[in-house]
Amino acid sequence: MSQSYEKAVYWYTKGAEQGVAAAQSNLGYCYYNGQGVPQSYEKAVYWYTKGAEQGNAKAQYYLGYCYDKGQGVPQSYEKAVYWYTKAAEQGYAAAQYNLGNCYYTGQGVLQSYYKAKFWYTKAAEQGDADAQFNLGACYYNGQGVAKSLFEAKRWFKKAAEQGYQDAIDLLRRI
Repeated sequence: MSQSYEKAVYWYTKGAEQGVAAAQSNLGYCYYNGQGVPQSYEKAVYWYTKGAEQGNAKAQYYLGYCYDKGQGVPQSYEKAVYWYTKAAEQGYAAAQYNLGNCYYTGQGVLQSYYKAKFWYTKAAEQGDADAQFNLGACYYNGQGVAKSLFEAKRWFKKAAEQGYQDAIDLLRRI
């Protein structure tokens, strides 16, 4: 079967207009990426918001990302953290990773290596290579956890096994 973004947009629009949160999220994604429709961050945010307000974790993550980057909305780390948290608490790994970054850097929240490590761990345990690498770095540097070369290597190895080049390079040096 051939892929047709236009047909997908047609059906996502039908569902989105009927209040189906997953369809709203998917339609937002189409607008965000210009798949089957002209690219529009503003329309993406509109549909992500509809889905996010209904509790759709994917929509919450992408809405948080839009706020984080200032795409289609005024940039706001605080609103990014709000939406990342909603999605992260539902187990959405990408949101957990990004929320970890927010705590690590103190963007939109009070800086906390401990909370960064907490969210990196949640995402890393789901196989997120970025989170595995950052969690390894937390153990390597003793940020939010007791310093542990053993744990650092363990998480770097998991990221390296997924082809994460920085982890591969680092493991060669430690």
